[in-house]
Amino acid sequence: MKAVLSSEWLKLRSVTSTYHAVGAAALTVALGIAWTLYVCALADERGTLRAAAPEQGFLPLVQMSLAVLGVLAITSEYATGMIRTSLVTVPNRSTLFLAKAAIVGMTTFVAAHAILLLTYATSRQIASGRHLGFNEVSFSHDLPTLLASGMSVTALALVGLGLGAAMRSTAGAVMSVVTLLFVLPGIATYLPPPWNTRISTILLPSLVPQIAGQRLSSRLGDGFLAPWAALTVLLAYPLVALAIGYYQLKRKDA
Repeated sequence: MKAVLSSEWLKLRSVTSTYHAVGAAALTVALGIAWTLYVCALADERGTLRAAAPEQGFLPLVQMSLAVLGVLAITSEYATGMIRTSLVTVPNRSTLFLAKAAIVGMTTFVAAHAILLLTYATSRQIASGRHLGFNEVSFSHDLPTLLASGMSVTALALVGLGLGAAMRSTAGAVMSVVTLLFVLPGIATYLPPPWNTRISTILLPSLVPQIAGQRLSSRLGDGFLAPWAALTVLLAYPLVALAIGYYQLKRKDA
């Protein structure tokens, strides 16, 4: 297993798409700095200002960028035919798929938390001393949200890996992730009550604040899952996607 993990890590870091995906996610730091400078200028004019924290406002960029990394970790092998070599080298498909999931999960977990923490630190440093809504609470208060945000990125990357294995299509898997992250939450708002609220609380964008213990409040009304329940739902997304991907990998020839 150790040799398979080393091989998968070598494959992941030897392709330029990995660096492109991580680089796109890392743009969050620059965008966070630009956003903070902008709202600081407004706060200096108005005296105080409520504004979205940049690590939360730009979280979808990190999620989508690293979800694409998860998709490409498997679909690029199908596109180039490298999957046949991988299966000859590691005939046990369970071991191969588990190793891919472990490497994608660890890589995106570390990258996501590093990017989010750096965005958080730089924005708070720039906003120090100014009366901004996101600068009025302590790091210990924000830590659960930061951790939940990083876990959501890893979950989406593994969803991308699972869907990529199932569909064997980069475009199809990426569109499926986009649907989960952006399309379904929009559709849920048009459902009749109370289903709009019930469905919204279990969709991906709503899980991060609930894991951090925050109550959802919007035009849909109040919705809330306990932190442990929200975390369970978040973990269910990659588990289901990986199970589907594994089934297809075992069932179909390369």
